Amino acid sequence: MPKILAFAGSSRKDSLNKKLLKIAVLGAESAGATVTFIDLADYPMPLFNQDLESEQGMPEKAHEFKNLLIEHDGFLIASPEYNSAFSPLLKNVIDWASRAESQDEPPLVAYKGKVATIMATSPGALGGIRGLVFLRMLLGNIGVTVIPDQIAVPQAMKAFAADGSLIDEKRQQTVIDLGTKLSQVAAQLCV
Repeated sequence: MPKILAFAGSSRKDSLNKKLLKIAVLGAESAGATVTFIDLADYPMPLFNQDLESEQGMPEKAHEFKNLLIEHDGFLIASPEYNSAFSPLLKNVIDWASRAESQDEPPLVAYKGKVATIMATSPGALGGIRGLVFLRMLLGNIGVTVIPDQIAVPQAMKAFAADGSLIDEKRQQTVIDLGTKLSQVAAQLCV
């Protein structure tokens, strides 16, 4: 049974990307995955700075986040788009977790051999798709296999019903299917 870590690149309480992510979690769980949903607001860490790392080591919350990545087989990631890229919050947590904490730690241990599904929603007409291009590239460069299927939901302010589901039933099912597919791929990889 694969273990999936789900997180959004937003710390907002009412983040639309967190809502989107929760829909994908339904699909992953229905396919048999154990999903750990975390809020990056619970993992505050300073901006990555190598001098800070040299003087004080990895911050406690960065270490906790990195360990969660290591303990899971795959990642469900929803990312807001900030000026055509993914959020600085998401970049920062990825950077901290990429750092080795000892001389004998394999490089990028939190990422290599993992699989991910990425998605976005945005108030704009493109739904955050431009940010996913950069996120896919970054994850691939650090050893994560990102499945080809993804979704970017436009007009986010009008896309969600009061219960957190997507108003468009086809889109709702597409997001659920993304979670299902991630679970299936992760299950095959962790055999």
